[in-house]
Amino acid sequence: MPFAAALSQHPITAQAVGETVGQVLEKLGSAPDLALLFVTPPHAGALEDAGAAVSAALEPKTLLGCAAVSVVGTGREVEEDPAVSLWAGRFGPVTPVRLEAHRLGPTMDIVGWPDGLTFEPKALVLVADPFSFPVEAFYEELERRHGRLPVIGGNASAAHGPGGNRLVLGGRGFSSGAVGAFIGPGVDVETVVSQGCRPIGQPYVVTRAEGNVVHELAGEPALERLIHMANAGMPEQDVALINRGLHVGQVIDEHKLDFERGDFLVRNVVGADQQGGAIAVNDVVEVGTTVQFHVRDATTADEDLRHLLGSRKADGALLFTCNGRGVRLFGTPDHDASVMDHSVGAPTGGFFAAGEFGPIGGRNFVHGFTASVALLRERRGDHLSVPATGE
Repeated sequence: MPFAAALSQHPITAQAVGETVGQVLEKLGSAPDLALLFVTPPHAGALEDAGAAVSAALEPKTLLGCAAVSVVGTGREVEEDPAVSLWAGRFGPVTPVRLEAHRLGPTMDIVGWPDGLTFEPKALVLVADPFSFPVEAFYEELERRHGRLPVIGGNASAAHGPGGNRLVLGGRGFSSGAVGAFIGPGVDVETVVSQGCRPIGQPYVVTRAEGNVVHELAGEPALERLIHMANAGMPEQDVALINRGLHVGQVIDEHKLDFERGDFLVRNVVGADQQGGAIAVNDVVEVGTTVQFHVRDATTADEDLRHLLGSRKADGALLFTCNGRGVRLFGTPDHDASVMDHSVGAPTGGFFAAGEFGPIGGRNFVHGFTASVALLRERRGDHLSVPATGE
């Protein structure tokens, strides 16, 4: 198998790095095409040294990573304790990228693009600093250059303010911008984005809205639609979940006749106007968009991830899960990683992100409370690749 993953909880960085490198070397050998290194805050100050040590011992062609509040290994999640996660794969060409954002008047200029890729990329693995890198602006420029290339990854989560995060590319460390790797045609890549929600009620067309404020759904005040729905025989469990936190899912592909999980981009409802009947969402909602109310809890999030993974298999996997999931959401450790291990059964690496990257309906978004997954399969023979999905 051309992938390997290792995780160490040793409190001394050099020892933890040595343990993970040794395990990867034993399983995969040296000189993988891509290695990903993620460490928790106790190791963050030594991330650059850790990257240099991995580069020297493992000799990956491309190495990138970051410090995060918690990290992921195969079947395991280490939350807020010392840990190092190392993942590596040998599958063909990879091109590293170091990106920065510069403001030019009202716009952001993304600099650092590769001069010219020697292959048509299948996906981009991206790790960013949320305080200095505007991922949505990056998506726009990426689409101009490479179409709707799927992006998988997340925002580093080890810091609470600008300059506190640590990223690594090769043996070099950074405290801003983003680092990434364009994945070439040597591997099949499939993405799965589990938003941990389920729809309630029925879909409505937005008939009046301004920015992120939805005034009317199908000609009636949005809040009245919600109240009528709750009073029309809705299960008490769903009413309780609405009171704990309501969400709105926006349909991505309006050409579909019926909508199900994976068709919605889910965003939080952040306020309501009792007098005017409007609701506020933490995203812009256009008139004519089809939306549906959603709820989230641990049971729903578990069911959603298992449902979307289904019977999918992979040779290697990456998992970028929200720092609001884990024990905070599920009450028990290792949830997302263990579901991945049970369902997919592949060497897994990743981290808990402050915003997860993944495509819905073929378009890239930044998510919250999401498990964003990349499944990588070794290309066996001359067959067609599995396209990235928007689930």
